[in-house]
Amino acid sequence: MQNVYLDYAATTPTDPEVLEVMTPYFTELFGNPSSIYSFASKSRAAIEKARGQVAAALNALPEEIFFTSSGTEADNWALKGTVEKLRSKGNHVVTTQIEHHAILHTGEYLEKVEGGKVTYLPVDEEGRVRLEDLKAAVTDKTILVSVMFANNEIGTIQPIKEIGAFCREKGILFHTDAVQAAAQVDIDVKALSIDMMSLSAHKMYGPKGTGVFYLRKGLKLENFVHGGGQEKGKRASTENIAGIVGMGFAIEKMKARLPQDKPRISALRDRLIDGILNTVPHTKLNGARGQERLPNNTNFSFIGIEGETLLLDLDAKGISGSTGSACSSGSLDPSHVLMAIGLTHEQAHGSLRLTLGRGTTDEHIDYVLSVLPEIVAKRRKMSPVWEEYVKKFGEK
Repeated sequence: MQNVYLDYAATTPTDPEVLEVMTPYFTELFGNPSSIYSFASKSRAAIEKARGQVAAALNALPEEIFFTSSGTEADNWALKGTVEKLRSKGNHVVTTQIEHHAILHTGEYLEKVEGGKVTYLPVDEEGRVRLEDLKAAVTDKTILVSVMFANNEIGTIQPIKEIGAFCREKGILFHTDAVQAAAQVDIDVKALSIDMMSLSAHKMYGPKGTGVFYLRKGLKLENFVHGGGQEKGKRASTENIAGIVGMGFAIEKMKARLPQDKPRISALRDRLIDGILNTVPHTKLNGARGQERLPNNTNFSFIGIEGETLLLDLDAKGISGSTGSACSSGSLDPSHVLMAIGLTHEQAHGSLRLTLGRGTTDEHIDYVLSVLPEIVAKRRKMSPVWEEYVKKFGEK
């Protein structure tokens, strides 16, 4: 039995080289960056170096980069900070039905507590926002549009350049959650007219507990975390120096590796997609294909299969994946993303997400393709849903 990790969208291992550059800031160079003595200046210098590394990777300015504890914090800052700062101009936010819960739950908060109004745009069957829907949703009270760069479940990449250009033309701020996309595709914040963006280190072989909020120079938002003068007075809290150093090095290395990693992982992704669709009948690929899909993402729905059971069967074979169904988190509700693209409850509950990374090999793909069809066939024999489906449509 092999051990095959295919849940890189959930988290990535910290690159050994990233860990190596981080280590001194736990033990030797531990000075508080806010202190005035020379020892602390080494910590401050390390933070500014990392800020420059992140900025260079995004074609941003160092002063536009703010370090946070996570992508979730950055999402919260973008939405809450904008609504609080611009409430005299309007209270309307436009987002989508398939955002990460960091955006959706923050939107609910704004509606309940801050008196905001949020429009949740539908998507097409591949999970793509229609630009005409966005344009139709905008009013004279719209102050922010937040559309994720690429979906974390189904991998569909949104028309970010077109959305950014429209928002810039209308004078509406544009935020994108790029937590999943930043490690997979090249992002130029200037070329894409992005005003705000959220990133997370642990999605790009960096440490957990460190994120980035990009805020275009000249824009003013209310602070999200109060209590100190760190991050140019915008984000209080003693800096996580080691995490920030790791973030900077991780994104720099990711950018350098992208020309070789992207085509290799894309080819493995396509081989996995084609292999599963050709060997497991009555299987649906969720999301877009080709260049409009993240290089490392696959997501399938299997008629007559319960997602959590499939995960347990795969785990018994040494394969780590995830499901679009929220059953594994204690909820009986199916994935909001899969429901938004038109799947039935049964299809959504029978979903499987396999996401690839640097450690994925051809042998790993071969192994999955050798065991998955048998697992699905076995489970279908025990499924009343599959039995009913066969009666209606047949097995072929």
